[in-house]
Amino acid sequence: MTHPDGRAVGYRPARTLPVRVEFERQLRRRRTQLAIGFVALLPGILAAAFAIGGADAGSGSGLIELATRGGVNFTVFTLLMSVGFLLVVVVSLFFGDSVASEAAWSSLRYLLTIPIPRSRMLAVKALVAAALSLVALVVLVVSALSLGTLLYGADPLVTPFGDSLPYQTAAMRLVLALGYIAINLTWVAGLALLLSVLTDAPLGAVGGTVMVAILVQILDQITALGSLRNLLPGHFAYSWTRTLAPSIDWHDIAIGSFSALAYASVFCVVGWIHFVRKDITS
Repeated sequence: MTHPDGRAVGYRPARTLPVRVEFERQLRRRRTQLAIGFVALLPGILAAAFAIGGADAGSGSGLIELATRGGVNFTVFTLLMSVGFLLVVVVSLFFGDSVASEAAWSSLRYLLTIPIPRSRMLAVKALVAAALSLVALVVLVVSALSLGTLLYGADPLVTPFGDSLPYQTAAMRLVLALGYIAINLTWVAGLALLLSVLTDAPLGAVGGTVMVAILVQILDQITALGSLRNLLPGHFAYSWTRTLAPSIDWHDIAIGSFSALAYASVFCVVGWIHFVRKDITS
């Protein structure tokens, strides 16, 4: 039985493709398990490198020397080593693979003929990818802080500038840093989602996003560009370190958050417009 408009009785667009079902489906995928597993293992790999290096690992100055001076310092070092590339790859993987993988498996058109409204499908895919990205980020911080505290103790956070924060205060500041990093990576997520609806090749969407992120980092190192670098989406990627100062400087954090969210909004809107209009053939 159908309604006069052709819809089946009982059909509710908002009930198609439940978020929980999609999240569980993506969580069972091997690429999700490998990505989160590697993120969880990274602190152990860094700790093993310090252990193998022995005394030489801390003989220098700066961040590497401070990395073994307490669990918080170890966590900060882990984030510094991850934000520029590893987390970009992880976010690119979850968002870039979201729609393109369905097209590659030739299941996209069947999902849309259930029928799942295109806008809802894109929203659910983006929401699940965001949740998985956040899980990976939390796993990285929690595993680094736990392992670092176990191996190096609960010493205060010490920066290369001589500033220090008590362990508990520094741990709470890491929550703020975590929030900013998540916000700053939204531009990567938006770009990956856009490329995911533009191509049927997941590797192309993921690889394209990573290549753009690397290009942005290269351009950001060219000092001749002057203040134009402030317009680059990744220019404020390391502003999360401002949360670890005795007095937080919110200026760069606010600008970096606005920049990332603005780029993400543009990418997502363009991706949504393209997706709702494109012919689905795969």
